[in-house]
Amino acid sequence: MTEKFHATGLAQWLQHLENGVAGGQIEMGLARVEAVRERMGLQPQCPLIVVGGTNGKGSVCSYLTQIYHEAGYRVGTLTSPHLLRFNERIAINGQAVADELIVTAFERIEVARADTVLTYFEFNTLAAVDIFVQQQVDVMVLEVGLGGRLDAVNIFDADVAVITSVDVDHEAYLGDTVEKVAFEKAGIMRCGKPVICGQLPVPHSLVAHADAVGADLLLLKRDFDYRKLEMQQWSYRFHPQSSRLYTGEHARHALPIPVLRGSFQLNNAACALTVLECLSERLPLDIGAIKRGLLRVRHPGRFQILPGQPLTVLDVGHNPHAARALRSSLIALPYAEKRMAVFSMLADKDIDTVLEIVKDQFDCWLIAPLALPRGMTIEALQQKFSQHTIAAVTAYPSVQDAYGAALSQASKNDRIVVFGSFHTVAEVIDVPQWENLK
Repeated sequence: MTEKFHATGLAQWLQHLENGVAGGQIEMGLARVEAVRERMGLQPQCPLIVVGGTNGKGSVCSYLTQIYHEAGYRVGTLTSPHLLRFNERIAINGQAVADELIVTAFERIEVARADTVLTYFEFNTLAAVDIFVQQQVDVMVLEVGLGGRLDAVNIFDADVAVITSVDVDHEAYLGDTVEKVAFEKAGIMRCGKPVICGQLPVPHSLVAHADAVGADLLLLKRDFDYRKLEMQQWSYRFHPQSSRLYTGEHARHALPIPVLRGSFQLNNAACALTVLECLSERLPLDIGAIKRGLLRVRHPGRFQILPGQPLTVLDVGHNPHAARALRSSLIALPYAEKRMAVFSMLADKDIDTVLEIVKDQFDCWLIAPLALPRGMTIEALQQKFSQHTIAAVTAYPSVQDAYGAALSQASKNDRIVVFGSFHTVAEVIDVPQWENLK
């Protein structure tokens, strides 16, 4: 038997997991992590929601977490990646859990895994559900890390599944077409259970898989819909057309526009409200909880507008789908005299398509490398900007340096957008307003 790992704290555990667990080759599939789950006896008894998609899944998790919390339920939420601290990935009622809870869960996993090799994310997933069971939450919201079919979250059966959107990303793992990606994401569907899809048009492979497994597919525009109204309000309607589980119609009127910014957020909120409809018998709530949840929800780094001037936007978008959403949201903002981008990206992302989509939204670019093995070097970034004939580009040693330069150069009528990666936003999000640079 492999010698068990012992650590004095969370930092040591995370270093261990990042270096690879127990050595050996990782076999693709869920058999390894499923075996450990069975040894741990992890059988959630509360409703379990699994949220997948190319973009938007984190926002849907945030809406669900806040609304159920406002209704008085105890909510366990697993998300990834984190911005500043690993603990953000495992939250109860929207608050990151303490180091001690995570370390205790890791220790239980280490005992249960025996000689089984587990990855960083598999440890993360098992730890989250173990903590939620120990803390006796009323509902679990689990965000898929990558794809769906082979993601560790998929060892748990969803009472309701959500697929927010489907676009090409992580091509090496999920395929190079929307249909291939949709098939991977459809893996979270379960027979006789609702699956909510906010993607238009709906990929054929997603519909076919729902039919094959007997899932109850609820589609935007067909089974649920939303409409933006005047006076910062919107309405939602649940009207299942071909559902085997639901009949009738239920509408929510005079809803406040979500505090999360971005033109795509009503779509995400509508997906979340459809989850509420599907679980209304097990987790009843009133309209007040929904309205409070929409107004109090937090999801840092997703078209997040910082207070003060110049107007500053933080956005973790890092693929073409997110770039299109970012462009649409930027167009909707008020006029800015000078539009500045603080930008960096990982080398395995589709920077070419991203630049083509958003380059008309910026007058100048302040670029920097990310100090990560996967980060693009400054030379590689400069080459890409040259290839896309973007001339107004200045290089800096770090994202913090680039952001500091943007703040020192900007007037109150300008706009700064920090985007390209979770890592890009993480380098500036925790610095208090950078007042010393103004």
